Amino acid sequence: MARSGMRIDPSSRAHVDAAINDWLEQLGDAILSDARDYVHKRTGRLRDSLRREVHDKVLRVGSLDCNYATDVELGTAPHVILPRNKKALHWPGADHPVARVNHPGTAPHPYLRPALFQRRTA
Repeated sequence: MARSGMRIDPSSRAHVDAAINDWLEQLGDAILSDARDYVHKRTGRLRDSLRREVHDKVLRVGSLDCNYATDVELGTAPHVILPRNKKALHWPGADHPVARVNHPGTAPHPYLRPALFQRRTA
């Protein structure tokens, strides 16, 4: 079988990968902006913790250092809160210390999924 005279530039893969990463950075900026707009704001800590990163054609948007980010996005099921370092729980406004609290759970407040699912043009 005869070979064609066409040659592919060996650096073309690097150019395509760089273009994909550039596009993902722009997409990540848009998703991050929308997520910051949609996030349920109480103190602003979660909003301020949101970041985006692109590495090897993979885009990640979310919070790396806010331990309740997933709980806000997905909500929580009912659960029991127990004291960690003391024998009882007490907070300002409580009538008396208690050994446990039956928390009813929290409703979800999605912010990442709505930001991700926005219709965008390339």
